[in-house]
Amino acid sequence: MSVSPNSRTVAAGLLGMVLERGRPLDEALADAKSGFRDLSDRDRAFVRRLVATALRRRGQIDAVLRGFLSLWPKGRPGQALRVGTAELLFLETPPHAAVHGAVETLPPDQSRARGLVNAVLRRVANEGKSVTAAQDAARLNTPGWLWQSWTAAYGEAAARAIAQAHLQEAPLDISVQSDVHGWANILEAEVLPTGSLRRMAPGAVDTLPGYAEGGWWIQDAAAALPARLLGDLQHRTVADLCAAPGGKTIQLAVAGGAVTAIDRSEARLDRLRQNLERMRVMAAIVTADIETWLPPEAFDAVLLDAPCSATGTIRRHPDLPHLKSEADVAKLSQLQRRLISQAWTMLRPEGRMVYCVCSLQPEEGEQHLDALRALPGAKLLPVDAAKLGLPAEAVTKDGCLRTLPSMWAERGGMDGFFAVCLQKT
Repeated sequence: MSVSPNSRTVAAGLLGMVLERGRPLDEALADAKSGFRDLSDRDRAFVRRLVATALRRRGQIDAVLRGFLSLWPKGRPGQALRVGTAELLFLETPPHAAVHGAVETLPPDQSRARGLVNAVLRRVANEGKSVTAAQDAARLNTPGWLWQSWTAAYGEAAARAIAQAHLQEAPLDISVQSDVHGWANILEAEVLPTGSLRRMAPGAVDTLPGYAEGGWWIQDAAAALPARLLGDLQHRTVADLCAAPGGKTIQLAVAGGAVTAIDRSEARLDRLRQNLERMRVMAAIVTADIETWLPPEAFDAVLLDAPCSATGTIRRHPDLPHLKSEADVAKLSQLQRRLISQAWTMLRPEGRMVYCVCSLQPEEGEQHLDALRALPGAKLLPVDAAKLGLPAEAVTKDGCLRTLPSMWAERGGMDGFFAVCLQKT
């Protein structure tokens, strides 16, 4: 694949923004200073794939490189080595193009660094494949604290399957307003047992048929499940808490609910407004912190998709393992407890509340069960896996929804989600 000489320079810079400065990849891509937006469509696709691969396979890449280095180079040379190694070992780029392209990410006056990158990558080209063949890819590419957490929560075999799923790019999942099978034909997509559509072929979303007209929206198959636990929403008032960017807001409105979408970020709500406008659906929008906000009247249903570590979405966000920590999970868990209590006060008697997170961490899911059951008048409504089109193992012994990225491996997996449905008696 022929790409502009600047593409690999942009890729190395983006890696530095994530790994050295701790910036989320989506934020780095949107930063005008990264140079990403100045690239052609083809070059942007290449850079996205290259950076995502370098992040997914960072453990393997760094292990290979450390075998050929006496001292890890700081700054841009280190990122140039990662870019070149990702191309050589995982993208099947011809060695001359990968090595030359990585060297050219460094300025001409950095002759020593350019020489180092050239020499190391030539060794990678000659010896790297034999090294990676002997590696434990699932373990190497998973930070220790995540591996230990998943092993304790799900067992070692399941933890390994989760980590293996994270090495694959996620397919494109779609929710439609109506005519599932018609859109499946138009979009060349598979109808999943849950009712979502899945496209395995990559491509620019906004160029697909029906996107601009609002026939469908992007939503992982697992992310589409929690809202369904609220039951029939026709002529019912629904609060979508922490609503932006709006996938679940659209879903609730399409299901017939009178939706109020609440989020404290005005910038994120702007994106939600754009999505609602494109989909031609209506919702009331409130900019507020739900820790302190109260509605004028209680709602018939409440969906709390709480802020979380998002470790269930690593397939889509390979930067997450390099940005999150155990301390983040602990802090978010405390916030979730507060939001659960506040959300419950917004629900009328006989109403339903769903608490959910796109996290694999039990501190953000299963470990909140005692607090959820202790809410005044709370009755847990067990999830029916068959009704959702899911395998039985997607429901815990307590009746909660728990999806894992390794589920439906033959179909491309799904995001990791936890959800529980409560009724106020």
